[in-house]
Amino acid sequence: MTTVERTQVFLLPDLGEGLSEAEIVEWRVAVGDVVTVDQSVVEVETAKAVVDVPCPYAGRVVALHGAAGEVRPVGQPLITIGPLDGAGPDDDREPAGHATYREEERAGSGNVLIGYGTGHGGSGRRRRRPRLALAPESTAAAPASAVATSPAAPTSPAASAAPTSSAGPTADSSAGSPRAALVISPIVRRLARERGVDLATVRGSGPGGVIRRADVEAALAEASTDAAARLAAVPDAPAAHVSLAPAGEQDVVIPLTGIRKVIADKLSRSRREIPEVTIWVDVDATALLATRAAINAASPDAPVSILALLARICLSGLRRYPQLNAHVDTEGQRIVQSAGVHLGIAAQTDRGLLVPVLRDAQRLTTRELAAELAATTAAARAGTLPPARLTGGTFTLNNYGVFGVDGSTPIINHPEAALLGVGRIVDKPWVVDGQLAVRKVTQLSLTFDHRVCDGGVAGGFLRHVADCVEQPALLVANV
Repeated sequence: MTTVERTQVFLLPDLGEGLSEAEIVEWRVAVGDVVTVDQSVVEVETAKAVVDVPCPYAGRVVALHGAAGEVRPVGQPLITIGPLDGAGPDDDREPAGHATYREEERAGSGNVLIGYGTGHGGSGRRRRRPRLALAPESTAAAPASAVATSPAAPTSPAASAAPTSSAGPTADSSAGSPRAALVISPIVRRLARERGVDLATVRGSGPGGVIRRADVEAALAEASTDAAARLAAVPDAPAAHVSLAPAGEQDVVIPLTGIRKVIADKLSRSRREIPEVTIWVDVDATALLATRAAINAASPDAPVSILALLARICLSGLRRYPQLNAHVDTEGQRIVQSAGVHLGIAAQTDRGLLVPVLRDAQRLTTRELAAELAATTAAARAGTLPPARLTGGTFTLNNYGVFGVDGSTPIINHPEAALLGVGRIVDKPWVVDGQLAVRKVTQLSLTFDHRVCDGGVAGGFLRHVADCVEQPALLVANV
C-alpha cells in the first residue's frame, strides 16, 4: 500500500483530430472538492464538439487552471489534485490517520484520453443529474457588458470555480437584493454571456425557477422593446441626434473561439483557394412530393423525408458525374476523385453550422438514407457526434429552404469540390402542357470548384438532378 503524498497536475489531454486547444465551458468541481479516479471534472468545447474531461487522479482539488470561457492549450495544466489532508506540493509529511490509496489510484486510471469525443462525454451528461449553477451576487451586480467582453476575467484558481447548488435562493434573501440565477444548461449561460444578458435579472420559467433558453430570449425581446419605446418617446428629435442604441449601451464583443473559429477559418480558406461558380435552376417538385407521399403511405412506420429523396438524387448524379465527387490536392498538383460518396449534410445547431458526414452513402437504400439522416442531424444538434463524423466529406447537400429562402450562393465546404443547395418549396404559377397551373416549385443551386470541371459537367449534373426532381421515375434507371 502506498500513499498519495504530493499534488499531481493533470494536463489538458490530446482530444484527437489534431486539436490543439479547448475552451472551458463549465467546471464540474470546485477547489476543496474530493474527486475520484475518472470523475468528470470539466466540460470543454473543442473545434469539433463539447466533451467532458475525466481526471485520472484521486484526491482533493487544490487548483483549477482557467475560468469558464478561457481557452487552454493541449498539454497545459488543467487541474491540480492534492492529498486529502490538504498537504501542498512541498509537504511530504503524512499525518496519523491519513487515508491511503491503492497504487493504481496514485498512478491514475490508465484510461486512454486521446481521441475520445462526444460519444463518451455526451452519454455522461445525459446520465448526470443536472447541477444548478447559482450566479454569485458580485457577478449579478456587474454590468452585462463586462460579462460579454471579459469571459476570462477571474485570474485566481479559486475565482474560476463557479459555486453550485441544487437548491433555490435562500429564504432569508431580502427583496431588494439581487436574485440568484438558477441555470442548468451551459448553452443558456453562453447565450446570456454573448448577448450581454444579466442572468440575475431573468426570471426562470423552469421547475424551481430554472432559467431556460426561452427566458433569455424573452429578456432580449423585452430589452429591444424597451429600447424602441425609449427612442419613440423622443419628441421630434432630429434624425442626426437619434442613437441606434439606448444611452449607456456598449458593443457586444463575441470572442472567435471553438467551433465558431473553425467555421470562420474554414470558410475563409475555401473562399481564398477555390475558384467557385454557382449555377441554378427552378424546378417543379410536385411529382417528388407525390412520390414521397406514396412511399410513406405504403410504410408509415419508416417515413422517408424529402431530404432523403434529394440525397438519393444527388447520389445518382454523382454516379453519372464523378468529377464533382472530388477534391484538389494542391500540394500534389492533382485532382482526386473519391471512390465512395461521403455525403455531408449541412445542419444548423446551437453551436453553429455543422456538416456531419454519412460515409459511403451510395451503399444505403433510400429508407436507410432517411434513417441515417434523421439520426445524424439529431445527434449533431444534441452535440453527441464524435469529431470523426464531422470530417472527410466529399460532397455536401444543403437544405437552406428550411430558413424560408428561395436561393443562395453558398461557400463550398473545403476541401470538397461541390455543394448542392435546395430552396423552399412553394406554390407558384407554372406552365404544364401549355396550360398555366399552380405547382410546387423549388430552386436548386450548384456551387462547384471550377478547377475540377467545366460548365458542361456542372450543368449536366444540375440538369440531371432537376430532371429527377420533376420526374422521380428517372431514378429507377440509375438505382
